Amino acid sequence: MKHLMIIKKASLLILLITSFSSFSQENNKDLKLLIGEWQLDMSPQDKTDTNFAMMRIDKIDANSVQGTFYREGVEIKQGKVNTQRDVIYVALISGDNSGSYNTSFYYKDGKLYGSTHAVDRGFLAVWIAEKIK
Repeated sequence: MKHLMIIKKASLLILLITSFSSFSQENNKDLKLLIGEWQLDMSPQDKTDTNFAMMRIDKIDANSVQGTFYREGVEIKQGKVNTQRDVIYVALISGDNSGSYNTSFYYKDGKLYGSTHAVDRGFLAVWIAEKIK
């Protein structure tokens, strides 16, 4: 009987620790965190040059995202959201006169980590974004 009580207390303690540790992570599923303007650092790895783009997320819900990507006037098309694994993931298509861009990113610790594939220009840019508004 005494062993059973110890096991119950240990199980409760593990449950509490697990619950509190999940609250401490900033990767929650509050989609409203993404609404606003983001500055994307698309600089090369060697950091000798700086190349910034922008993204503005105007509307987001459990299934879709709307706004602009890369520069003003380039609308997000087919923006999709996925919150599996307690992380916010977004994928979108955008494009201008130079071609189509497939972009995906995830939210972690107040930043966006993503990549953009310029289909018609043949390159893949990896970037980190910080919210500016």
